[in-house]
Amino acid sequence: MIGPKSLDNLAQELLRLPGVGPKTAQRLAFHLLKRPKAEAEALAQAIVNLKEKVIHCSVCCGITEQDPCPICRNPERNPALICVVEEPNDLFALEKSGEFRGKYHVLMGVLSPLDGIGPQDLRIDPLLTRLRSGGVEEVIIATNPNMEGEATALYLAKLIKPLGIKVTRIARGLPMGGDLEYADEVTLAKSLQGRREI
Repeated sequence: MIGPKSLDNLAQELLRLPGVGPKTAQRLAFHLLKRPKAEAEALAQAIVNLKEKVIHCSVCCGITEQDPCPICRNPERNPALICVVEEPNDLFALEKSGEFRGKYHVLMGVLSPLDGIGPQDLRIDPLLTRLRSGGVEEVIIATNPNMEGEATALYLAKLIKPLGIKVTRIARGLPMGGDLEYADEVTLAKSLQGRREI
């Protein structure tokens, strides 16, 4: 970049964000330069607050500013039902649906041997500790429907089933408004396998 060093430094830092390429980083840097100083300071303070205040819940390993998190503290949530997700954003996506009234466990990733991520790198031990303490009747595995998510789901099922706890997997299939002709073969196959009576 030709220009002030501070502008280039900001663009380089913005490049670290997911989905931000060189042109987007440069555009964002110029946008921030045009905005009032108070807006830039508010953005900077929001980032600092995020890093200082957000912690992992000691129960579900999700993210929160209070430990345990509001979901784990909520007495109206069903403690016999735990939904296992990959990342905190997956938990938030499921919460937005308003359908799940149990509790969660966040793995903070998935098994990925090619990336050097094994079981010891995930929050599996805290999950097993929760399950061994009793009271859980069903674990819903809600990892993403890709190779790593599937491998993680199978690995977890092998660990959980011997504990006498029901293990289920979220259904996969066609999205609302989707057309059969545009669906891939795996999605169609999973849709047929996961069919239910109406």
